[in-house]
Amino acid sequence: MIRALEYTGRPFIYIFEEFGRIFTFLINAITWMVRPPLRLRLVFKQMESVGVQSIIVVLITAVFTGMVLALQTFYGFRMFGGEGLVGATVALSMTREIGPVFTGLMVTARAGSAMAAEIGTMRVTEQIDALYAMSVNPIQYLVMPRLVAGVLMLPFLTIVSDFIGIMGGYVVGVFLLNINPGIFMARMVDMVNLGDIFNGLIKSACFGLILSLIGCYKGFNTRGGAEGVGKATTQTVVLSCVSILISDYFLTAFMFR
Repeated sequence: MIRALEYTGRPFIYIFEEFGRIFTFLINAITWMVRPPLRLRLVFKQMESVGVQSIIVVLITAVFTGMVLALQTFYGFRMFGGEGLVGATVALSMTREIGPVFTGLMVTARAGSAMAAEIGTMRVTEQIDALYAMSVNPIQYLVMPRLVAGVLMLPFLTIVSDFIGIMGGYVVGVFLLNINPGIFMARMVDMVNLGDIFNGLIKSACFGLILSLIGCYKGFNTRGGAEGVGKATTQTVVLSCVSILISDYFLTAFMFR
């Protein structure tokens, strides 16, 4: 019985220990964030990597998501004559949930994995040890710019995702499904308020922190050469995606009560 409890409880102990290590890593990064030198050049470089270079994949995901939403909601609302609510449904879904979540997942796949691979490669090739030898703190030099870039750029990408997704829904709803454009826009304006948009942007900032923190943490603690870099990258994508979905539930329960 005791052995069975040990076996079943070991994964939970590992999860709590890992969470504690990640939290300590975050506190360390925040501490170095406010200490000079600020290294703004590195921050802008990471903002380009996380934000600008992720725009294409975010645009493609958002436009087809909005189009699919319009199709599915139209077929559902047509059963009881509510086709005019398609615009409001697409806009609410994009701003509250799908825009922030899908943006976080796409950026995790593109930029979060890259963070883990870059820092992990530096770890196994002893470049991080070289930074210590040169009296350069690797947390400040490698981790802090990526955390700042993730928190700042995810809301901007989410704005783009929301807009393009709603436009995709508009094109499908108005031009393919023959919904009256005035009704489409009027219902959307009536039912979507600034709170929905701002809460979605707050979510996206949290998702940016999650994906950049996990990517940097996994990369920074990589062991085992090239195989370890591959494992760290895979773990980053899986753990970040799961964490984004879990945190989305709690953020939604808190914001939209």
